[in-house]
Amino acid sequence: MNWLRRIFDSGGQGEGRDGGGRAGQRTVGAPPSGNGASSMHLFWSLPGRYAAAEVTLEVIQPPRVAQLYFWAFQATFSGGERHYGGAHLGLQWHPQYPGSSAVNWGGYRHGGGELEGSTSPLPSALGNPHTRDYRWSPGVPYRLRIDRSPSRRGSWRGSLFDPERGAHIAVRELHAGGSHLTSLMTWSEVFARCDDPPATVRWSDPVAFDDADRPVRPAEVTVNYQSYADGGCSNTTCFVDDIGVCQRTGTARTTAQGSALSVPARR
Repeated sequence: MNWLRRIFDSGGQGEGRDGGGRAGQRTVGAPPSGNGASSMHLFWSLPGRYAAAEVTLEVIQPPRVAQLYFWAFQATFSGGERHYGGAHLGLQWHPQYPGSSAVNWGGYRHGGGELEGSTSPLPSALGNPHTRDYRWSPGVPYRLRIDRSPSRRGSWRGSLFDPERGAHIAVRELHAGGSHLTSLMTWSEVFARCDDPPATVRWSDPVAFDDADRPVRPAEVTVNYQSYADGGCSNTTCFVDDIGVCQRTGTARTTAQGSALSVPARR
């Protein structure tokens, strides 16, 4: 399976229709999608190819149920006209990890199959090479960064800056290939019931860096929801506050599919 289909086959292009011709609404029960999750995405309005990229993730309203929530920053790896797949770096609320908290840096080859990578210095309660134990805290802004490996060509490092520890934490490297990052986005993938209590995250200060290390910031992001027809919950939404762009579950949808949201200026 092409790795991009994880996003675009589950992504919505508007709501589905029920048997009576009305717009479908799913606000209770578990998402009946292929992987059992409901997702929403924010596509950066940033064409071009980049050497590195960063964004800040803050869990401002943590989950209250023992289900998996995954909030990630995603990039595609490219080199010339060739694509090498892509990967996602982010935090997880994962009930099988200590404190229900973990970090993940993993992805998929363009032709299918998981990317291989280095051994992480972080432990993993489940022995998963991509998902590692990491005690993150609600209300703390974690700076996620994807950049080239300093020691191995074609490998990509996933790391985060933890302000509580005052340290940059290297998660691992992925041996993907390619020379640049493209198709940058952030997303939420939620395996909870549609009617479970709301959870909210904020994405702020998105930036990419060209080969001369010059920063380039998207002025806006485009909203995408997993459609009703593809099993998504209808009560998820995205919105802008004074710091960044937020994604929330278990709430009335106030921003329509395909909307462009202006990214607040860096504080």
